[in-house]
Amino acid sequence: MSARFAPRAPDPARAGIGLRTPHFEALAGRRPALSFLEVHSENYFADGGPSLAWLERFREDYAVSLHGVGLSLGSADPLDREHLSRLSRLAARIEPALVSEHLCWSSVGGRHLNELLPLPYSEEVLAHVCERVSQVQDMLGRTILVENVSSYLRFASSTIPEGEFVAELACRTGCGVLLDVNNAWVNAVNHGTDAREFLAAIDPATVGEIHVAGCETTPAGLIDTHGAPVFPEVWALLEETLARLGPVPTLVEWDTNLPALDVLLGEAARADAVLAAAAGARRRAAA
Repeated sequence: MSARFAPRAPDPARAGIGLRTPHFEALAGRRPALSFLEVHSENYFADGGPSLAWLERFREDYAVSLHGVGLSLGSADPLDREHLSRLSRLAARIEPALVSEHLCWSSVGGRHLNELLPLPYSEEVLAHVCERVSQVQDMLGRTILVENVSSYLRFASSTIPEGEFVAELACRTGCGVLLDVNNAWVNAVNHGTDAREFLAAIDPATVGEIHVAGCETTPAGLIDTHGAPVFPEVWALLEETLARLGPVPTLVEWDTNLPALDVLLGEAARADAVLAAAAGARRRAAA
């Protein structure tokens, strides 16, 4: 670690964006005012190389969030100790402000799938995931954030509402919640549920980060693509959520069909405006 480096914390009054390779040079040259940059942890597991060098450069100017997509927290397979070891080394090297994973499973029988698959919400599964989250936090020596995922089916064996499941996971393990507002809306549309009911179940004190993203409308429902501007309904849900929580580090996700950097910064500016409105409302309420 550089002697002049001090880890940064996200500014909850400003939004962040995902750090993607096509934007490296433009971001480095322009250094726009962003709260933080988020990367998929697994893309930086190598012990060297140009991508890791870029990330070390960006951490000098921005807080960094490591967002995992491959730990498979809900799987019946044993936790992947090598994966956790690589994540631990990356976290020690980058000193991120936030480390997060998805509430899902993506491996079975040692085979890894390129999907974030939903879990049944039952007491048995809750106990299983709580044990695994606690193990991960012990191995990493830090609290992680766990994100609610989008889904295209519901399990008949589910007995606990999704929001209560996520809230109880945080309560039992001490983990934080990465609250994905887009995923909450996608699930509500796809399953005919109430996104606001899900969001209201989450303890505000546990929310350490928020995601918004774009999706795709199809005749069968919404597909969480992260490849389009944020939908108006998701912006409205974000406004309601931040009115309840106050400003929280908020990320605009855009992972496929990447636009020019200015388009992404425009989405971040819109999130900034929502965050500013929430902060202003808090100040007025306290006056």
